Amino acid sequence: MTRNAKPALNLAAAPGQRLATLDLAREIERRGFAGISVASPYGIIGQCAGLAFATNRMAIASAIAPIYAQTVDEFAQSAAYLHEVSGGRFQFGIGIAHGPAYVRMGVTPGKPLGDIRAFVTKFRATGDYGPLPPVILATLRKRMVALAGEIGDGLVFASGCLSHMPESLSVIPQAKRDDPAFFIGARIRVCIDPDPATARAVLRKALANYALMPNYRNYWIEAGYVDEMNAVMAAVAENRMGDVAGCVSDRLLADTTLSGTAARVREGLEAWRAAGIEDPVLVPLSADGNQVTALRTVFEAFAD
Repeated sequence: MTRNAKPALNLAAAPGQRLATLDLAREIERRGFAGISVASPYGIIGQCAGLAFATNRMAIASAIAPIYAQTVDEFAQSAAYLHEVSGGRFQFGIGIAHGPAYVRMGVTPGKPLGDIRAFVTKFRATGDYGPLPPVILATLRKRMVALAGEIGDGLVFASGCLSHMPESLSVIPQAKRDDPAFFIGARIRVCIDPDPATARAVLRKALANYALMPNYRNYWIEAGYVDEMNAVMAAVAENRMGDVAGCVSDRLLADTTLSGTAARVREGLEAWRAAGIEDPVLVPLSADGNQVTALRTVFEAFAD
């Protein structure tokens, strides 16, 4: 995505709201945001195609397309199409996804690093469909970050820790970090609400879902949140699922999300940039669970 004073925004297209989502995309572009990152269980590639025609200038990214969802060849056909019709604005964000997604897709994953390497190698070897877009790897722990620095055109964290970013990014070769074409992004949940406690509750609930997944727990342990993750694992082992959200400390929330006033969110975003995240992607949330409500608060926070 083109670097911009404003961040990129997450946008999902739920059933019954797909046309309205395209109108939102046009507004996001009019307001000068860096791009749109698509994370949706309702067809990431299809939504990106709609955005390619609904917008004219800003970047469009899949975040993330699970590599097990379809064949590499099928992905290559779709990605080449999106690259061409968008005028080079499409970023192909890929990742290994997580346990619940494997159940939904009916697949059994292999080794994450090996599977990603094999996918990227085969994807780039396809030569019949036209030029391909840049490939952005979804990352958490340092081994996947290093792989992105080796074979990817960039990387994107999801629920990464601000305090751990310098350590995580240290495994990327400096030449890559200095390359303006190398995407260094993070998906950061944000809730702007007049009541700080309400905003924290919204964000805590969202993070609790990820705390149930071993790959996220392992990352947060790497980042220094050992006590919190031990508490989560104890709650899960004892079938106290209602206690998981309470294991997400205010410290972990502050390290992974943005909340509070518009001014505080803007300042927090600059802290992420200072830590090396040159291409931040905000994932707006709201107390009423409405995507439009959440987006409106971000629009106001970054109004010219």
